[in-house]
Amino acid sequence: MKEYPKIILKHGKDEALRRRHQWLFSGAIQQIEGHPEEGSIVEIFSSRNEFLGMGHYNDGSIAVRIFSFEQVIPDTVFWKQKLERALQFREALGLCSSPNTNVYRLVFGEGDEMPGLIIDFYNGTAVIQCHSYGMYLLRDNITAALKELYGYKLQSVFIKSKETLPTKFGDLVQDEYLYGGTSENLVSENSCKFFVDWEQGQKTGFFIDQRENRKLLMQYCHEKKVLNTFSYTGGFSVYALKAGASLVHSVDSSAKAIALTEQNIAINGYADKKHESFKSDVVEFMKHTEETYDVIILDPPAYAKHIKTKHKAMQGYKRLNEMAIRKINRSGFIFTFSCSQVVESSLFRSTVIAAAIQSERNVRIIAQLSQPADHPVSAFHPEGEYLKGLVLFVE
Repeated sequence: MKEYPKIILKHGKDEALRRRHQWLFSGAIQQIEGHPEEGSIVEIFSSRNEFLGMGHYNDGSIAVRIFSFEQVIPDTVFWKQKLERALQFREALGLCSSPNTNVYRLVFGEGDEMPGLIIDFYNGTAVIQCHSYGMYLLRDNITAALKELYGYKLQSVFIKSKETLPTKFGDLVQDEYLYGGTSENLVSENSCKFFVDWEQGQKTGFFIDQRENRKLLMQYCHEKKVLNTFSYTGGFSVYALKAGASLVHSVDSSAKAIALTEQNIAINGYADKKHESFKSDVVEFMKHTEETYDVIILDPPAYAKHIKTKHKAMQGYKRLNEMAIRKINRSGFIFTFSCSQVVESSLFRSTVIAAAIQSERNVRIIAQLSQPADHPVSAFHPEGEYLKGLVLFVE
């Protein structure tokens, strides 16, 4: 078996790995034998020289992202088997054969024991996004495995990692097609149609993680006035119109996002007086609009991407939710979300409650929301639970 650089941990710093947590932090390292480069495969040992795991080395706070707790040969076959298990899981969920949905997440990093790797499947196109250089170095192996697993169902593979990898790799990394080329950008989700811009759009092009929450929204929108803030591609707006909303307003500060929203509204046949888009800062819009709403969706981008910005982020969440609670009509519903990984569910809930208290209106929490099953959370890596949401009823 090939020898890899060896990382030896400090005494007592092996507990997390023995619980199969997939991140090794730099502060736990006593010694490094060999000279691993960013993205190199390394083996991890306890202070008593016990093997603990294998992973990709990173020059940062998370020093190793662990992809195996056994000594394996991490060759093409190894990675193909991992991808095959991920696909079988989505097949078990019924996502790969649904007549109404042809978009889903195939790989969700730690949740699929492939830390640092995201793969989204868009109606024949696989979009790869790497969050570690080690995974980026495997892009050709991953593409070959995807071609074998999907066969004729796979039309193209696009890698989009330039913005998710450290900036020092900027000149080495390109967003490009690894297989095929420009293909059908139209997808179906619960029979709603969406144009997905995986080349230039946010993340991999579409917020797949809100699929089930968009579906739930439909229960509350019939003949109601709906405000969809941070609308991006207009996902919630399309679902609200499909449910028979009397009026839908979509708000986003990005002109590109507004254009996508308008395009998706038209694709689904709802380009009439029931919908209107506004290019505006959401807080400013809610401050100045004279319209009131029966349903409001608050789905902002991650306010806190790092622990240092957590306090400021919570102030932002509180202000946003308080404004929505004050703005909504009596007996209205608010779908409010946070996608910040560093914001725990309990803290988000407490912040929304604080906003409710400040608004001096009676607010009930009627549902707690999360990410869908194709974004699984490993029992050994709770940090994977990043999306949290609440449905509020405001009297």
